[in-house]
Amino acid sequence: MDGESIRADLLARRFEEHRPHLRAVGYRMLGSLGDAEDAVQETWLRLSRSDTSGVANLGGWLTTVTGRICLDLLRSRATRREEPLEVGDRPVRLPDPVVSGPHLVDPEQEVLLADSVGIALMVVLDALSPAERLAFVLHDMFAVTFEEIAPILGRTPATTRQLAARARRRVQGAAPAPDSDPARRRQVVDAFLAASRGGDFDALVALLDPEIVARSDGGSLLPGLLRRGAADVASQAIAFARFAESAYPALVNGTPGVVSMADGKPLSVMAFTVRGGRITALDILTDPERLARIDLSPVLAG
Repeated sequence: MDGESIRADLLARRFEEHRPHLRAVGYRMLGSLGDAEDAVQETWLRLSRSDTSGVANLGGWLTTVTGRICLDLLRSRATRREEPLEVGDRPVRLPDPVVSGPHLVDPEQEVLLADSVGIALMVVLDALSPAERLAFVLHDMFAVTFEEIAPILGRTPATTRQLAARARRRVQGAAPAPDSDPARRRQVVDAFLAASRGGDFDALVALLDPEIVARSDGGSLLPGLLRRGAADVASQAIAFARFAESAYPALVNGTPGVVSMADGKPLSVMAFTVRGGRITALDILTDPERLARIDLSPVLAG
């Protein structure tokens, strides 16, 4: 092997060491596992075509390149549905869920989901402007300095700091931190399932926050639905439970969730946000195309 091949092989090895981190950046920026993989692959192509001999911090260089690619994708991303869900006054699409068995997240998923990136938080991130999202994600989640982020946005560090602060306020207001005890959250989710199957409206209402927000994404064939309030969500939960033949506990983005099946196929992936012992947000993916791409074998195996 000649010297050039050795250098190329070493560069590829170093890149692979950073790949899990870059996937995490891409997922938080784009909310799509496939798009995140594409962004990481584009980062590799740019690395392979660049002279990085003077780069002291390859990880930092790769992170900012991935951020720039994701920013371009966010700016050019076309609306994927005719009737998108709404958060505030901005259309959003439920992000891809990261689904695993009820008790175990594999090592790659642990990196992907560090900082408890729940579905509700991802929905709020999707409602930010591309510049706000980049500033918040890179600084607050990956500790990239504003001086490093500013050139990506074409802004000053001070303006970039303001973008991150504005995004942080929106995130904290719309997606407050959930309860920290996973066992307690699982108890609440299990009680929700039992009440739904039993058609116990009063028990469901008692489990739901009065201001609960429920979002469902059925893909191109079914328009997104947004419901608010415990009574409305409880009624829909009872109606939906009739369609599911079986429900399996799962971890959805690292927190207790449920996978429902019908006719041997996934009917939904449900993500719950539990705060103060009550369910404050319920996010339901029912898009058959996206469900078919999720590996549910660890969930169904119990």
